[in-house]
Amino acid sequence: MREPVRKAIVHPVLPETIKVGPMGLSPDEKREAFEKEAIPYLDTVYRVALRLAGDSTQADDLTQETMLKAYKAWHQYKRGTNVRAWLLTILRHTFINEYRREKSRGITVDVTEFEQFTVFHDVQEVDPEGRFFDKIVDDEVLRAIDQLPDEFRECLVLSDIADLSYAEIAAVMKVPVGTVKSRLFRARQALQRVLYDYAVEAGYIKRRVR
Repeated sequence: MREPVRKAIVHPVLPETIKVGPMGLSPDEKREAFEKEAIPYLDTVYRVALRLAGDSTQADDLTQETMLKAYKAWHQYKRGTNVRAWLLTILRHTFINEYRREKSRGITVDVTEFEQFTVFHDVQEVDPEGRFFDKIVDDEVLRAIDQLPDEFRECLVLSDIADLSYAEIAAVMKVPVGTVKSRLFRARQALQRVLYDYAVEAGYIKRRVR
């Protein structure tokens, strides 16, 4: 489930500092290290922010704020570890603390309704891995993702848009790996059910014989 890469993302305006930080880096060295290690994930941060916020203007603001917080806290990042997961952790905390309370999501999908629904067997004829959603990247799918309950939507976005592993998602969301797997399973079942007719009409899968 790949969201189109945004063609132009404005790089955050990084604040200048006059003191050597705790890592022993001069301002120039800090900026160089940050631009080399963190800025390459700016697009990933934006794409996740867009699905969390559901609004491009808020996603821009959320991305800028996330990158600025990351830059200011760069001395806390352990060099050589997973900078992408570190950035997304900051993004998620920023969204929860400053954006979610202002966001009204409207109608959401009830994932409990779709526990027994799956179309994996249908998909295997045309896609052995059962990942036909990777081929569907348009407004219909994105709207369906946006309607998922927050905890399921966040898990799905971190997995399928940010490409984080189960363990990485668990660390970002501070939940057990088993919870991550369960939420992803239920979220994908819900999407399959919501998008089933659409996928049939678009020719991605064949309608099930009842």
